[in-house]
Parts: sequence; C-alpha cells; structure tokens
Amino acid sequence: MTRFYTIVASPVGELTLVAGENGLVAVLWENDKPERVRTGAVVEDARHPVLVETARQLGEYFDGRRRAFDLALDFVGTPFQRQVWAALLAIPYGETRSYGQLAETLGRPSAARAVGAANGRNPISIITPCHRLIGANGDLTGFAGGLDNKRFLLALEAARG
Repeated sequence: MTRFYTIVASPVGELTLVAGENGLVAVLWENDKPERVRTGAVVEDARHPVLVETARQLGEYFDGRRRAFDLALDFVGTPFQRQVWAALLAIPYGETRSYGQLAETLGRPSAARAVGAANGRNPISIITPCHRLIGANGDLTGFAGGLDNKRFLLALEAARG
C-alpha cells in the first residue's frame, strides 16, 4: 500500500503530512522520532487531494479561521489507541482535559497512564488535538511536538476561543 507525503511550513515548524487510500494517516512534527509513528514507504506528492486539503485546513486553523477539521482520517493503531484518539476529537476547541478525565470518559478511570501512552502515539497531531491533554494539576506534560509548540497551540486556541 503506497502512502503519499508532503511537507508544509507552519507556525510550529515544518509538518509532514501523510495520506493513504482512506484519508489522512499522519501529521508529523519536524523533529518527530521515526519510531513514534510508523508510516511505511511514502512517495512525495504535493498535489495529492487529501494532502492539499489538509494543508488548506491547517492554514485556516493557524490563521484563526478554523476551529474544527473536516477530513477523512485513517487511524492505524490498536483498538484502545483508536478509542483514545476518537475521544481526543471530542475535546472542544480551546478546552483541555486531563489524562484522568479522558480515561473516565472512556469508562476506564484507572487507565490514565494508558491514555497518556496512546496519546503519545497519536499519528495525526493537531487535527486530533493531543495538545489539549494536560496533567491533572494543570501542568503541560510530554508532547511529541515539544512543550513550546503545545503551549503555542493552546494559546492560539485560547486567544480565539
């Protein structure tokens, strides 16, 4: 199965967008660890329709003109990971949740650490808003894009929320 990618500039650095047959597969950070999200073989195609639309919607998000994304997402992960990622999509723009709160939402109140692990493997950063998860005490915690970018995304949404 061939996947396609393009690299786009953004206020949080270069983002690598990856699409497959069924939609967007990944939004990867400039300094992402290769083992965090495995995409398989990819071929560059800046004109792939999913990638063009993703880049357009990300631009609108960063410009403050978009609060929700309307893209076909093709998550590759375990059933639990996909459940966590679906729950992330339900966190409203400009709001945050703790790992424990998300675990409770999933009906697994003792699974905060497992939620954190699944969150860390979220392949579709920004669009699936893993940046909206914070520590129980309100602290910003680990983030594949770096805490400065997490802080930037939360501030962007707070300013326009």
